Amino acid sequence: MTELYKRLKAKGCSFNHVCEVGVYLPETSNIADFIKDGVRATLVEADITLVPKIKDYFKEGKITVYPVAIWDYNGKLKLSKAAASTFVSDLHSSPALTNDNYQKTDDSSFEVECRVFSDLDDGTIDLLSVDIEGSEWYVLKNLKSRPNVISVETHGKSYINPFLDEIRVWMDQNTYVIWYKDGSDSVYIKGNLFPFTLSEKLLLGYRNLWLNFRRNKSNFKKAVFN
Repeated sequence: MTELYKRLKAKGCSFNHVCEVGVYLPETSNIADFIKDGVRATLVEADITLVPKIKDYFKEGKITVYPVAIWDYNGKLKLSKAAASTFVSDLHSSPALTNDNYQKTDDSSFEVECRVFSDLDDGTIDLLSVDIEGSEWYVLKNLKSRPNVISVETHGKSYINPFLDEIRVWMDQNTYVIWYKDGSDSVYIKGNLFPFTLSEKLLLGYRNLWLNFRRNKSNFKKAVFN
Protein backbone atom coordinates (compact mmCIF):
# COMPACT_ATOMS: atom_id res chain seq x y z
CA MET A 1 0.00 0.00 0.00
CA THR A 2 1.56 3.30 -1.07
CA GLU A 3 1.95 6.30 1.20
CA LEU A 4 -0.16 8.37 -1.19
CA TYR A 5 -3.02 5.87 -1.01
CA LYS A 6 -2.89 5.60 2.78
CA ARG A 7 -2.83 9.36 3.29
CA LEU A 8 -5.71 10.04 0.89
CA LYS A 9 -7.83 7.25 2.36
CA ALA A 10 -7.24 8.71 5.82
CA LYS A 11 -8.56 12.04 4.49
CA GLY A 12 -11.68 10.35 3.11
CA CYS A 13 -10.87 11.23 -0.50
CA SER A 14 -12.32 9.27 -3.39
CA PHE A 15 -11.55 9.45 -7.09
CA ASN A 16 -13.20 8.64 -10.41
CA HIS A 17 -10.22 8.80 -12.78
CA VAL A 18 -6.60 8.35 -11.73
CA CYS A 19 -3.57 8.71 -13.97
CA GLU A 20 0.08 7.79 -13.73
CA VAL A 21 2.71 9.00 -16.17
CA GLY A 22 5.87 6.91 -15.88
CA VAL A 23 4.60 3.62 -14.46
CA TYR A 24 7.78 1.53 -14.84
CA LEU A 25 7.11 -1.85 -13.16
CA PRO A 26 3.40 -2.19 -12.34
CA GLU A 27 4.00 -3.52 -8.83
CA THR A 28 5.73 -0.23 -8.00
CA SER A 29 2.91 1.92 -9.39
CA ASN A 30 1.95 4.89 -7.24
CA ILE A 31 -1.75 4.39 -8.05
CA ALA A 32 -1.95 0.58 -8.01
CA ASP A 33 -4.16 0.53 -4.92
CA PHE A 34 -6.73 2.81 -6.55
CA ILE A 35 -6.82 0.57 -9.63
CA LYS A 36 -7.36 -2.46 -7.39
CA ASP A 37 -10.29 -0.58 -5.83
CA GLY A 38 -11.88 -0.42 -9.27
CA VAL A 39 -11.10 3.20 -10.11
CA ARG A 40 -10.71 4.02 -13.81
CA ALA A 41 -7.04 4.61 -14.68
CA THR A 42 -4.94 6.06 -17.47
CA LEU A 43 -1.38 4.70 -17.49
CA VAL A 44 1.49 6.08 -19.57
CA GLU A 45 4.79 4.21 -20.02
CA ALA A 46 7.37 5.01 -22.69
CA ASP A 47 9.30 1.72 -22.48
CA ILE A 48 7.20 -0.59 -24.63
CA THR A 49 8.90 -3.69 -23.17
CA LEU A 50 7.10 -2.94 -19.90
CA VAL A 51 3.65 -2.42 -21.38
CA PRO A 52 2.67 -6.14 -21.54
CA LYS A 53 3.62 -6.50 -17.86
CA ILE A 54 1.47 -3.49 -16.95
CA LYS A 55 -1.52 -4.79 -18.90
CA ASP A 56 -1.22 -8.26 -17.40
CA TYR A 57 -0.77 -7.01 -13.83
CA PHE A 58 -3.84 -4.77 -14.03
CA LYS A 59 -5.87 -7.04 -16.32
CA GLU A 60 -8.83 -6.94 -13.91
CA GLY A 61 -8.73 -3.15 -13.71
CA LYS A 62 -10.41 -0.45 -15.77
CA ILE A 63 -7.24 0.77 -17.44
CA THR A 64 -6.11 2.48 -20.63
CA VAL A 65 -2.40 2.16 -21.37
CA TYR A 66 -0.49 4.53 -23.65
CA PRO A 67 2.94 3.20 -24.75
CA VAL A 68 4.41 6.66 -25.39
CA ALA A 69 6.70 9.27 -23.89
CA ILE A 70 5.30 12.69 -23.00
CA TRP A 71 6.96 15.69 -24.58
CA ASP A 72 6.17 19.05 -26.17
CA TYR A 73 5.33 17.68 -29.63
CA ASN A 74 4.02 14.56 -31.33
CA GLY A 75 6.64 12.46 -33.09
CA LYS A 76 9.75 10.56 -32.09
CA LEU A 77 12.00 11.04 -29.08
CA LYS A 78 15.24 9.47 -27.88
CA LEU A 79 15.44 8.04 -24.36
CA SER A 80 18.52 6.99 -22.40
CA LYS A 81 17.89 3.63 -20.72
CA ALA A 82 18.66 3.56 -17.00
CA ALA A 83 16.13 1.07 -15.52
CA ALA A 84 13.75 2.99 -13.25
CA SER A 85 15.61 6.22 -14.06
CA THR A 86 15.25 6.09 -17.87
CA PHE A 87 15.04 9.67 -19.14
CA VAL A 88 14.74 11.84 -22.24
CA SER A 89 18.22 12.08 -23.71
CA ASP A 90 17.86 15.79 -24.50
CA LEU A 91 17.53 16.68 -20.82
CA HIS A 92 20.55 18.27 -19.17
CA SER A 93 19.45 17.10 -15.72
CA SER A 94 17.76 13.94 -14.42
CA PRO A 95 18.16 11.74 -11.32
CA ALA A 96 20.41 9.35 -13.25
CA LEU A 97 22.66 12.15 -14.52
CA THR A 98 22.84 14.05 -11.23
CA ASN A 99 22.89 11.28 -8.64
CA ASP A 100 24.32 8.28 -10.49
CA ASN A 101 26.85 9.98 -12.78
CA TYR A 102 25.13 8.34 -15.76
CA GLN A 103 26.99 8.68 -19.04
CA LYS A 104 24.93 8.96 -22.21
CA THR A 105 25.95 6.62 -25.05
CA ASP A 106 24.39 5.62 -28.34
CA ASP A 107 24.29 1.99 -27.16
CA SER A 108 22.12 2.87 -24.16
CA SER A 109 19.60 5.01 -26.06
CA PHE A 110 16.44 4.02 -27.90
CA GLU A 111 13.74 5.81 -29.86
CA VAL A 112 10.09 5.95 -28.84
CA GLU A 113 6.89 7.65 -29.92
CA CYS A 114 6.14 10.84 -28.02
CA ARG A 115 2.84 12.66 -27.55
CA VAL A 116 1.61 15.94 -26.15
CA PHE A 117 -0.26 15.11 -22.94
CA SER A 118 -3.37 17.07 -23.93
CA ASP A 119 -3.96 14.41 -26.62
CA LEU A 120 -4.32 11.78 -23.87
CA ASP A 121 -6.13 13.87 -21.27
CA ASP A 122 -9.94 13.89 -21.57
CA GLY A 123 -10.29 16.53 -18.84
CA THR A 124 -11.61 14.23 -16.10
CA ILE A 125 -8.43 13.19 -14.26
CA ASP A 126 -8.84 13.89 -10.54
CA LEU A 127 -5.64 12.23 -9.27
CA LEU A 128 -2.37 12.56 -11.20
CA SER A 129 1.02 11.01 -10.43
CA VAL A 130 3.97 12.00 -12.63
CA ASP A 131 7.46 10.51 -12.37
CA ILE A 132 9.30 10.78 -15.68
CA GLU A 133 12.81 11.69 -14.60
CA GLY A 134 12.91 15.42 -15.35
CA SER A 135 10.18 15.72 -18.01
CA GLU A 136 7.28 16.24 -15.57
CA TRP A 137 6.78 19.83 -16.66
CA TYR A 138 5.62 18.72 -20.10
CA VAL A 139 2.66 16.95 -18.51
CA LEU A 140 1.58 19.95 -16.45
CA LYS A 141 2.19 22.41 -19.29
CA ASN A 142 -0.34 20.62 -21.51
CA LEU A 143 -2.75 19.38 -18.84
CA LYS A 144 -6.47 19.78 -19.61
CA SER A 145 -7.66 18.34 -16.30
CA ARG A 146 -7.30 20.08 -12.98
CA PRO A 147 -6.89 17.10 -10.62
CA ASN A 148 -7.67 17.43 -6.94
CA VAL A 149 -4.31 15.81 -6.16
CA ILE A 150 -1.03 15.94 -8.09
CA SER A 151 2.09 14.00 -7.12
CA VAL A 152 5.18 15.05 -9.06
CA GLU A 153 8.85 14.07 -8.81
CA THR A 154 10.73 17.25 -7.86
CA HIS A 155 13.86 16.19 -5.97
CA GLY A 156 16.11 13.38 -4.72
CA LYS A 157 19.57 13.44 -3.12
CA SER A 158 21.48 16.09 -5.14
CA TYR A 159 18.85 16.21 -7.86
CA ILE A 160 16.40 19.07 -8.31
CA ASN A 161 13.86 18.97 -11.13
CA PRO A 162 15.20 21.15 -13.98
CA PHE A 163 11.74 22.70 -14.39
CA LEU A 164 11.04 23.24 -10.68
CA ASP A 165 10.46 26.98 -11.10
CA GLU A 166 7.94 26.39 -13.88
CA ILE A 167 6.20 23.71 -11.82
CA ARG A 168 5.92 25.99 -8.80
CA VAL A 169 4.56 28.89 -10.85
CA TRP A 170 1.99 26.60 -12.52
CA MET A 171 0.86 25.23 -9.16
CA ASP A 172 0.47 28.73 -7.76
CA GLN A 173 -1.41 30.03 -10.80
CA ASN A 174 -3.80 27.06 -10.65
CA THR A 175 -4.40 27.35 -6.88
CA TYR A 176 -2.54 24.25 -5.74
CA VAL A 177 -0.81 24.05 -2.37
CA ILE A 178 1.84 21.58 -1.28
CA TRP A 179 0.60 18.93 1.16
CA TYR A 180 3.67 16.80 1.83
CA LYS A 181 6.98 15.62 0.40
CA ASP A 182 8.70 12.25 0.46
CA GLY A 183 12.18 11.31 -0.69
CA SER A 184 11.51 12.25 -4.31
CA ASP A 185 8.00 13.62 -4.79
CA SER A 186 6.01 16.70 -3.86
CA VAL A 187 2.27 16.14 -3.43
CA TYR A 188 -0.07 19.06 -4.10
CA ILE A 189 -3.80 19.42 -3.50
CA LYS A 190 -6.26 21.69 -5.22
CA GLY A 191 -7.38 24.72 -3.21
CA ASN A 192 -9.19 23.76 -0.04
CA LEU A 193 -9.68 20.07 -0.75
CA PHE A 194 -9.07 19.45 2.95
CA PRO A 195 -7.44 21.36 5.82
CA PHE A 196 -3.91 20.55 6.91
CA THR A 197 -3.32 19.42 10.47
CA LEU A 198 -0.66 21.04 12.63
CA SER A 199 1.38 17.83 12.52
CA GLU A 200 1.26 17.83 8.71
CA LYS A 201 2.54 21.41 8.61
CA LEU A 202 5.33 20.59 11.05
CA LEU A 203 6.28 17.43 9.15
CA LEU A 204 6.50 19.37 5.89
CA GLY A 205 8.80 21.90 7.51
CA TYR A 206 10.97 19.13 8.94
CA ARG A 207 11.06 17.35 5.57
CA ASN A 208 12.22 20.53 3.83
CA LEU A 209 15.04 20.91 6.35
CA TRP A 210 16.05 17.27 5.96
CA LEU A 211 16.01 17.39 2.16
CA ASN A 212 18.16 20.53 2.16
CA PHE A 213 20.60 18.93 4.59
CA ARG A 214 20.84 15.75 2.52
CA ARG A 215 21.32 17.69 -0.72
CA ASN A 216 24.06 19.84 0.80
CA LYS A 217 25.77 16.76 2.23
CA SER A 218 25.63 14.99 -1.13
CA ASN A 219 26.95 18.03 -2.97
CA PHE A 220 29.79 18.38 -0.43
CA LYS A 221 30.84 14.75 -0.98
CA LYS A 222 30.85 15.28 -4.73
CA ALA A 223 33.01 18.38 -4.36
CA VAL A 224 35.51 16.54 -2.14
CA PHE A 225 35.79 13.30 -4.10
CA ASN A 226 35.50 14.58 -7.68
